This record gives sequence, C-alpha cells and structure tokens, in this order.
Amino acid sequence: MRPLHARYPFFAAAREAVESADVAIATLVAEDAPAVERGVERVERALMEGTVEPDPGEAYPRETKTELLSYPISRIIVSLVETPAAVDKYARAEADTSYERMLADFDAGDDDVHGEARASLDDFLREFDLDGAVRAESNRNRNSRRAPDNYWVDVGPYLTYSDTDWGADWRLVNRSLADGAVRVTREELSELLREAVRRRVAEGLPFAVRGSDAGDRLADALKPHVERLRNLLSDRGAVNVVYVDAVDPDHFPPCVEALLARAREGESLPNEAAFALAAFLVGVGLDPDEVGGVVGDETAEALQKRATVLADSSGSQYAPPTCETMQAYDLCVNRDDRCDTIKHPMNYFETATNDADADAADEAAD
Repeated sequence: MRPLHARYPFFAAAREAVESADVAIATLVAEDAPAVERGVERVERALMEGTVEPDPGEAYPRETKTELLSYPISRIIVSLVETPAAVDKYARAEADTSYERMLADFDAGDDDVHGEARASLDDFLREFDLDGAVRAESNRNRNSRRAPDNYWVDVGPYLTYSDTDWGADWRLVNRSLADGAVRVTREELSELLREAVRRRVAEGLPFAVRGSDAGDRLADALKPHVERLRNLLSDRGAVNVVYVDAVDPDHFPPCVEALLARAREGESLPNEAAFALAAFLVGVGLDPDEVGGVVGDETAEALQKRATVLADSSGSQYAPPTCETMQAYDLCVNRDDRCDTIKHPMNYFETATNDADADAADEAAD
C-alpha cells in the first residue's frame, strides 16, 4: 500500500492494493480497528462539512493502511445509512477533497519531498482513460517549463463530464471547437476531473450490505455508528424551507437561541450542535452568506461553510434535527409552553412567526 493509494483511494491501483492485502473488512469492524473510526469520520465529515479530510484537530497523521482501508468501510457505512442524498453528498465530498489535493499535486515541483504520495495530471488522465482524449496546447515560449494554460479535450469526454448547470460558459456553443476537440483552461480541466472522480465514487452506491450471514453480521457490528449518523442527520427527506419576508431571531426556538448565544461567544460548537444550528438557519431560508449576520463574526466562517454544504441547489439538503434528536444530544434547553405543542424546531419557528403576524394584523385592524 502506497501513500498515493491512501491519498486517492478510488484509483484502480488502490482497490487492487486492498484486494492483494487480503484484509477482511468484517474482521476490521469486529476488532474496531482504527480504519473503522476513520471510516465513520470520513462519512460524518462528508455529510456535514463537505470534506473527507481528517479532523485538523488530530495530533497525529493517519497511517497509510488505516487511511486506505477507511475508504471501503466508509462506502459500507454510507450504504447502510440509507438517508436520502447521503450518497450524493458523500461522493461530492470525496471529489471535492480530491480536487483540492490534485491542484496541490499538479503544482508541486519535481523535487517535492512528498512526491511518492502525489499524482500528476498524466496519472489522472490515465486513470480515467482520458490520456488519448486530452492534449496540451503548446506554450508560445518553447523553453518555458510552466504548465500549459490551455488544453484540448475531445468532444465526447467533454460532454460526458461537463454539466450545463455549471453555467453558460460550459455550453458547447460558447466554446472554441476545432478538429473534434474543445478548448479548456487548466482550471476547467481540473473541474472535469473532479466530476470524473465524483461519478466513480458514486458508482455502485448505495449497495445492499444485508442479505447474507456475513453481510448481516457486518451491518449489526456497524449499527451503533450508523444509528448515530442517522440520528445526527435526522432526515426523512429534503428540508421544507420556511420562506418568510424577514427572518426574525425572536421567533427561534429556545434550543436554537441557546446555540446562537454559544456561537456568538466564539465557542467552537461540537458537530451535533453546529449541524443543528446550520441546518436550522438554512431551513428558515437564510443563504450561507447571510449566516454571518445572524451568528456574528466569531464563528461565521465555520458555520457559513457548513451552511453551504447543506444549502446546495440540488434539493438534497438535510432537514434540521427533530426535537427528539435535540433531546438525545442534550441540546433541548430552556423549553417553553410552545415547545410542548411541537415536535420539530422548524414547526416552532413557523408557528411563532404566524402567531406574530396574526397579532400584528389584529393590531393594525384595531
């Protein structure tokens, strides 16, 4: 197992390394090996933060074997979670993390001391059978060692991996086209590769884990981790955003008010609390860039990033946790009379807003 495999576990060579190592995933799970903990973290950070990078607060790096084996374990876990949009968000997080890594790798020099762990552009092109479909545009200065600024991509692969939803610039009619190839910038080529990664990661997910004795035992062993993720996400479908003319924090439920107070004081909220707060703010209709105006500057950046992951345009954002889940994580505090009539923080906000509007209308009528 090479460091490169751990860095890009979706590479075919990485999969072959796992198979040749003859490591039984069931045994790792039964022994609660470090790869299991990392696999759980991989899924949790993917679903809630849009990245699969290890927690930056860790005091030590993961071993190559642990990091690589966490990938197949994470695929099992995300299949067992069975939450709508989990596969999409997981695949996007793996692709986005890979994208950041590939940009760093492509910019690394030949004398990079970490070269063994890095992949070149040619490595990626070969990996996705694009080496014959992508050609660099020659630099005008033939003596320049700088990477080409532009490339030509055959129309077929370009149409396969590009998406017109990315903007008008990606539409074929707006591109330079010659000899059956499309001209792209270096950055755009990396975007196409990110999409190739996303599709490979998503391929085959979710898959059936249960259905055999071995699969049932594996699912049972992972059940505590899976249940925790399910409860944390507390999702039974896409969030129904409550659209109002203006978001009034005075109508927030007590539990959210308490989380806001902690955020405004600069506290680094634990995952469960940060997810609940960001999901609620998205659910009441705030854009990610509006989050800072509500929580204050101290924790705005972290919550904005989390809100961006939750509030994507695909309709796959997660609903905020229910009252039951908030209670399970000791986040249900300062209950009031309205809390006894609702089962979800979003219901609290909606009824409080409607009651306030009705009172205002009555006052205006008088």
